[in-house]
Amino acid sequence: MIEPKVDPSKYDPRELGLKAGLEIHQQLNTRAKLFCNCPTRLSSEDEPGDEFVRQLRPTRSELGEVDIAALFEWRKGRMYHYHAPRATSCLVEADEEPPHEINQEAVVIGLAVALALGATPVDEIHVMRKIVIDGSNTTGFQRTAIIALGGSIELESGKKIGIATIAVEEDASRKLREEGRYVHYMLDRLGIPLIEISTEPDIETPEEAYEAALAIGQLLRLTGRVKRGIGTIRQDLNVSIRGGVKTEIKGVQRLELIPKIVLYEAIRQKRLLEIRDELKRRGVRQEDIDAQEIADVTDVFKKTKSKIIARAVKRGGRVLALKLPGFHGLLGVEVQPGRRFGTELADYARFWGGVGGLFHTDELPGYGISAEEVEELYKLLNAKKGWDAIVIVADEEPKARKALEAVKERAKMALEGIPKETRAAQEDGTTKFMRPQPGSARMYPETDIPPLEVTKELLNKARKIVPEKPHEKLEKLVRKYGLSEQLARQIIRDIHLDLFEKLAEKYGSRVAPSYIASLFTNILRSLAREGVPVSNLSDTHIEEIVRAIAEGKVSKDAVPDLIKYLAENPSRSVEEAVRELGIETVPVEKVEKLVEEAVKQLEAEIRARGLAALNKVMGRVMPKLRGKVDGKLVASIAKRKIEELLGGN
Repeated sequence: MIEPKVDPSKYDPRELGLKAGLEIHQQLNTRAKLFCNCPTRLSSEDEPGDEFVRQLRPTRSELGEVDIAALFEWRKGRMYHYHAPRATSCLVEADEEPPHEINQEAVVIGLAVALALGATPVDEIHVMRKIVIDGSNTTGFQRTAIIALGGSIELESGKKIGIATIAVEEDASRKLREEGRYVHYMLDRLGIPLIEISTEPDIETPEEAYEAALAIGQLLRLTGRVKRGIGTIRQDLNVSIRGGVKTEIKGVQRLELIPKIVLYEAIRQKRLLEIRDELKRRGVRQEDIDAQEIADVTDVFKKTKSKIIARAVKRGGRVLALKLPGFHGLLGVEVQPGRRFGTELADYARFWGGVGGLFHTDELPGYGISAEEVEELYKLLNAKKGWDAIVIVADEEPKARKALEAVKERAKMALEGIPKETRAAQEDGTTKFMRPQPGSARMYPETDIPPLEVTKELLNKARKIVPEKPHEKLEKLVRKYGLSEQLARQIIRDIHLDLFEKLAEKYGSRVAPSYIASLFTNILRSLAREGVPVSNLSDTHIEEIVRAIAEGKVSKDAVPDLIKYLAENPSRSVEEAVRELGIETVPVEKVEKLVEEAVKQLEAEIRARGLAALNKVMGRVMPKLRGKVDGKLVASIAKRKIEELLGGN
């Protein structure tokens, strides 16, 4: 029998035959969107705009096939409510006007990245349509164009990870909320250019996946032509093990989650293969599952103490049940930490049936369901205790039936091992079913946009902005700005690298570049760990802070409080924040006077202890000056005044 719990430390990815590939999507910082002249910034919901509602349907490919993922989305019966801000969207986003020619600025940036990776640019760029009918694109498809093939990214170990394709494509609409059948989207983000870099499946460990994503992200930042902030970069993963299948994992927002997600997916596939082998050992066949009928067992729960079931029945719902022959004990087996095989079945029930979840006998009695009710279930379904498992769903009868039909299909897939799925990444490193994996019917040519020849002129423009190699940038940061090698490495990995260079160039003669770098690598990160919403800060905020330091209007000691205030009140300027917090810098003359007063009050102690009394003087003065003057300046004045007093003896 399979161990019910998962211990990740017991799994060696290399022994499992792990293979993984990355798809890195990064917004480009261009003047206009990919297929129109709208600006590439986000809008607020209260900006002037228009609204319209659409329902999207799947279309057949040139061969008459319908993509299974598109069919899946269509069956949800969703309606899509679009908010179209006039300042950041136009008729192109609304699909009421043909797209314009592809944005050559985005193409040039993409080609520069391709050249840095050693990829081979294509001779002619053709735009394709990729079917997407989850509402994120008003057209029902995403436009994408391959611009280069091949190349590689080198890891610190010296290993090279191959690059399969480099593409530019349009970003999707921004999801606002769901209200029943209606999904609300904002069209400000739709059409912002993305670069997509897809690697070969050369990654063999979770650590290599992290390192490759870090190296590609670093290269993109070195261009100085990519956007920053939450939602501007997304990592997708393709993972398989020996005997498994390629599984797509979408929406990894945080880089540090990548190793855990890769490991957990490898474990999930291994556990599903073990469940398959156990089912075969038990002699379970597909026809055994096909033969099972969905039964109405509402009467079993007439007096149930299960609040979930009682509430569903009170609303007019029914309780339906399905026997899974030979599945006893397997639904409770963990496939990832905290996620059991029963959870995999529940994902299918939710997505295909729209129910809240399900119960299964591997976890019963429990949740208010009694042992007597479980016994009655086994009798009613002619199920064998210790051999069969039973799944029950309480909801509206049509939804509950659809949910159990989906459970039956997923149970049959268990006999094959691992279904081809697209899964969504979760914050704990686990994944959940998102939709079936798209097929070849998903992609077809875009006929509204002419091809773009990759000319010598375009390539020459790209060569001018090819990013420096990381070691070249490291040497430059150390040489030009006087950063330590450690701090230079940190700022290269930081998303604010381009802003650091701009500020160091502009204010470096008055504010130490090392301090500007630590503002990003230390202060902002520390505040983020404390829960301060530092992502609310704009580049303008940060530049205003550095300028205020350079002009002597704000002390460095006040910066953390200033950043926290601005992050929580992003509509305020630095000048307003300084006034609100009362942290205007104090003139040196006033500092001198306060220190002199403290030295005079502590004269006896100073004469007795000498410079050891410095902390006592600082303790008297700093409560009046904290945040208004640099503590180092106060300390140097206090030391000088003490020495003057002692020297007068």
